[in-house]
Amino acid sequence: MTVRLDQTDRKILAELQRDAGQSLDEIAKKVGSSKTPVWNRIRKMREAGVMGQQTVVLDAEKLGFDACFFVLIRTSEHEAEWQQKFLTALRNRPEVQEAHRLAGDIDYILKVRVQNARAYDVFYQALISEVKVHNVTALLSMEEIKSTTELPL
Repeated sequence: MTVRLDQTDRKILAELQRDAGQSLDEIAKKVGSSKTPVWNRIRKMREAGVMGQQTVVLDAEKLGFDACFFVLIRTSEHEAEWQQKFLTALRNRPEVQEAHRLAGDIDYILKVRVQNARAYDVFYQALISEVKVHNVTALLSMEEIKSTTELPL
């Protein structure tokens, strides 16, 4: 279900996406409102589920996570028990930043962030020891050209 937002709500969300560490005063000034109405709108949008948890975006490379792999997985298993085991394995692996179930020839795609190729191999060996997969293709990202969590409001 889509939540109805007016232009001020969208401006507030755009500011929060850009920098959630801004003060209410800063946001209010940028959206042309005052602090209390902005706070009330943020509270209502949180209650409606428009906003999830607040986090900090870390610089992976500065923290030694130099390798980003996109992992394409094909499986011949589609039973609920296998899927639950697979999902549990993914959730227990902090290297997996994103996981998507796909339509088409590939069943799943994972975004995996690790220190290097050797660390990816450790991840890969652990994953295939936990769940049976038919085919795995790992693609090393040579350069991150764009990365954002911002929606085009």
